[in-house]
Amino acid sequence: METDRSRQLAAAIDAVRSAAELCAAAQGRLVAGDTLTKGDDSPVTVADFAAQAVVAAVLTERLGALDLVGEEAAADLADDAQATLRDGVVGLVNAQLGRDASASTVLDWIGIGGADGTTDAYWTLDPIDGTKGFLRGDQYAIALALIERGEVVLGVLGCPNLPNPDGSRGAVFAADADGCRAYAGADEPVDVRVARPDDLADVRFCESVESGHSDHGQSARIAERLGITAEPYRIDSQCKYAAVARGDASIYLRLPTRADYREKIWDHAAGKFVVERAGGVVTDVTGAPLDFGHGRRFERNRGVIATDGRFHDEVVAAVLAELDGV
Repeated sequence: METDRSRQLAAAIDAVRSAAELCAAAQGRLVAGDTLTKGDDSPVTVADFAAQAVVAAVLTERLGALDLVGEEAAADLADDAQATLRDGVVGLVNAQLGRDASASTVLDWIGIGGADGTTDAYWTLDPIDGTKGFLRGDQYAIALALIERGEVVLGVLGCPNLPNPDGSRGAVFAADADGCRAYAGADEPVDVRVARPDDLADVRFCESVESGHSDHGQSARIAERLGITAEPYRIDSQCKYAAVARGDASIYLRLPTRADYREKIWDHAAGKFVVERAGGVVTDVTGAPLDFGHGRRFERNRGVIATDGRFHDEVVAAVLAELDGV
């Protein structure tokens, strides 16, 4: 008999797969009028909105009404000035779902993502994490997680362009209480486990391609403190969490860029849980657990450290020493 959790996981995998198919079809085909800039100057494409609509549609049709904290806001498409963008979103959604949904229905699906993250149970979604990588034709992720009483209990990461060990591209990582598994194409899922190098010297860092997301010089200094000499593995989005989970790298740092900055929960929830269920450890820069009980941001955490777990304490100590200027 299917349990509620297995039903939720199956729906989440299907939702992420559907969104990943949509994004893969849209990537590289963006034309004038298909992007806009939000107040924080981050690019948003038709695919961001469409992917959120598809995930919300699949989840609610499979699971019923739910709370979803999504990155995108339907209000950004409601103005007549965004008619071209809105039409593009509706077209992508209908093509993926095989529907003839109206613009109003698609906006309603996107609007499901307007929850505030203060209920006992809610989902959180980044429909395209790593939009700049997406626009470059490179790495990005669809990141979906279920949070109950401030704890992530289920996470799915879709990484459509991620290179696999067998030479293929694209994988979906699904994590629950039973562990972490990766699905590549139509193949049966394989268990995913972190690497556990015996020596810190053999550890590899994973960091953002975008220098605005992390200070590469700071990461290099931390690596030097730890005696790590390998070149960093640079990749966009929460694919970094996938890379740590399956052993492509052992450390991912997301360090505070300013004192008042707080990370958004959708940027880390799914990836964090994927790493943890693969045997790794994820904390903030002080070593404290990430607390998802305070809305759309981590109000009580600074930065993020994800590792394979073997040298996590040493990494935290090196990060704190660097941040304190010791």
